[in-house]
Amino acid sequence: MNIESIELNNFRNYSTLHVEFENGTNIFYGDNAQGKTNILEAIYLCGTTKSHKGSKDREMIRFEQDEAHIRMMIKRTQMSYRIDMHIKKNKSKGIAINGIPIKKASELFGIINIVFFSPEDLNIIKNGPSERRRFIDAELCQLNKIYLSDLINYNKVVHQRNKLLKEMSFHPEYQDTLEIWDEQMVRYGSSIIKMRRTFIEELNEIIFHIHKKLSGDKEEILLEYEPNVTEEKIAEELSRNKEKDIKFKTTSVGPHRDDLCFNIKGIDIRKYGSQGQQRTAALSLKLAEIELVKQATKETPVLLLDDVLSELDSNRQNYLLESIHNIQTMITCTGLDDFIIHHFTIDKVFHVVEGAVYNGEYPGSSLR
Repeated sequence: MNIESIELNNFRNYSTLHVEFENGTNIFYGDNAQGKTNILEAIYLCGTTKSHKGSKDREMIRFEQDEAHIRMMIKRTQMSYRIDMHIKKNKSKGIAINGIPIKKASELFGIINIVFFSPEDLNIIKNGPSERRRFIDAELCQLNKIYLSDLINYNKVVHQRNKLLKEMSFHPEYQDTLEIWDEQMVRYGSSIIKMRRTFIEELNEIIFHIHKKLSGDKEEILLEYEPNVTEEKIAEELSRNKEKDIKFKTTSVGPHRDDLCFNIKGIDIRKYGSQGQQRTAALSLKLAEIELVKQATKETPVLLLDDVLSELDSNRQNYLLESIHNIQTMITCTGLDDFIIHHFTIDKVFHVVEGAVYNGEYPGSSLR
C-alpha cells in the first residue's frame, strides 16, 4: 500500500497544498516551525481520524478559518481509495471514502496502515503507562475492528461510571445503577485484555530478533503485559473495589490502568535502564510494529518519521534507514547532510518554507 498524494486546505499553517509522493523515501526538510510536521499530522489524521499529538479538531484549522479539508489518494494492490476529511470547529468531522460518507470511524480503519515515529516515542519506555497503552491501542485499532469497537464502548462506559460515582455524592440512591455499568465494563474490558495479551505475544516474537541485532547481539528483550486485572477476575475486582471507587469517585479497576514492561536480563528498563537501552528498545518497538503490520495485512505500512534521525546516534540511524528501504516513508528533518554522507537512497525531496512546499528546492535556495 502507498499514499499517492495529499491535498490540504486551511489545515494548520497551509492555506492550500498539493503534494504527490513517490513509493520510496520522501524527505521534507527545512528549518523548524515551517510546517513539516503538519504534513505528517494530516496524513496520520486522514488514515486514523486522530492527530498523533492528540490535538482537537478546532486546533488544526488555520487561524481565522472555520473549517479545513484534507484529501488523500491511496493505492493498494487491488484497489484505489480517495479519503476526504472535512474538519469543523464546532461539529464532528465529516469523512468520505471514494465520495461516500461514512458514519463510523471503524469504516476507515484498514484502508491504510500507518506507523508514526517521533522523538516523543523515544521516551515511551521511561514515560508513564498511558503512553504505552496509547501505543498498544493505536496499533490494535488499525489492525482489528473488533478491538476498536470494544475500546470505544469501554471508554464510554468508564466515563459514564465515573460520572455516576461523582453524582452519587448528592444522590446515594443512584448506587443501584452501578451494576449496569459494571456488567458492560466486564463485557468490553475482558475482550480488550484478551486481545492486548495476544498482541503482546505476537509482538514479542518479532521484537526479540530486532532488538538482539540492534544491540549487537548483546541484549535480549522481553515484553511483559501487565494487566491491571485479568479477564477472569474483572467482575470480582470491580465488586471488591466498589466502596473505594465510591469514596474516591473514580474507577480503579480495568484495562484503562494496564501497563507494558520492557525486560532486559531481568531488569525493568522503564525504571533501571540507561537512556541508550530505553532508546534502543523504543526503536525496536517501532520496527517490530512495522513487521507486525506486514504479517497481519500482507502489505507494508506507510512509515512517518518526524525528525527522529536527529535524536539517534549514527549506528541507530543506519539501522533504521536500512530497515525501511522497501517501505514508503515520509521523513522530516532540518537538513540532508546525513542522507548524502551515508549515500542513502532518496526518491523525492521537498523543501518546506513558511507553509510552502517546493519540489527539491525553492527559488534562491540550494540543497545542503
